[in-house]
Amino acid sequence: MRIGVCSDHAGFEYKDRIISYLLGKGHEVVNYGTNSTESCDYPDYAHALGNAVDSGEVDCGIALCGTGNGMAMTLNKHKKVRAALSWGVALAVLAKEHNNANVLVLPARFISYRMALACIRAWLSTGFEAGRHLRRIEKI
Repeated sequence: MRIGVCSDHAGFEYKDRIISYLLGKGHEVVNYGTNSTESCDYPDYAHALGNAVDSGEVDCGIALCGTGNGMAMTLNKHKKVRAALSWGVALAVLAKEHNNANVLVLPARFISYRMALACIRAWLSTGFEAGRHLRRIEKI
């Protein structure tokens, strides 16, 4: 799977560790930045990932910022993106099962790295249930 990953300065340290984790699991990873802890503007990186999802350059994405809210709001401006903010495994699972979320957004300042990885593992291994959920997604 080809996964795009982005963050702002608040999510940078987790992002680099997540990239290593994903590569170790055999995924192809595209890093859309940022590449330091220097203060930056999350929309710059969210739009880069959103454009990649829209164009099919990546299959899905993972985004991190302090609260996750800014990344989610920006990513969801993209036509083909369904970004879901998750801070626990159950939310990550439901984001995929019910909403077929193609971008997982994590709040780096509010969850541990261990929880971030648990969310990612759950989200990547969960399938979309379709059925009534597909009907609802089509209304988005």
